[in-house]
Amino acid sequence: MDLEYARHISRSGMETAAFVAESNKIEGILRDPTMEEIKEHDRFISLRVIKLGDLKKFVKICQPGAVLRDKFGMNVRVGNYTPPAGNPNMGKLVSKLLSTAGLKTPFELHNEYETLHPFTDGNGRSGRALWAWRMMRTEGNYSLGFLHSFYYQALEAWRK
Repeated sequence: MDLEYARHISRSGMETAAFVAESNKIEGILRDPTMEEIKEHDRFISLRVIKLGDLKKFVKICQPGAVLRDKFGMNVRVGNYTPPAGNPNMGKLVSKLLSTAGLKTPFELHNEYETLHPFTDGNGRSGRALWAWRMMRTEGNYSLGFLHSFYYQALEAWRK
């Protein structure tokens, strides 16, 4: 762990760093989170409202080179799932989802975002950051981490 990273860690910084490490690990990224990733997560999660530009900035920092799939032919495949095809309306679809984010549970917001899969890469990490943003507004924290909380949210949603 580098000195700058160690200096940043406070109680909330430790939670953010742990969350970023967990989110990265889900993607197979096993290194320590960078200061830039931690700061961007802090910025993103503290926003009152999330707009498309905020999401683009987040993805640019956490997955350089990834872009919004806003052109025909910008298609992706995620395991056995094929998200909606890239198209000029992708930005509008994301903006519509974000405009109703406050009405959704963290679980619903994450799943709807991942179903849309709007970027060429970085969707998992940006989707988990959206989940954490919503958790801060519904639960007041995300200290148990994504996997622990999401597991129980999935069970609850399935039972309904």
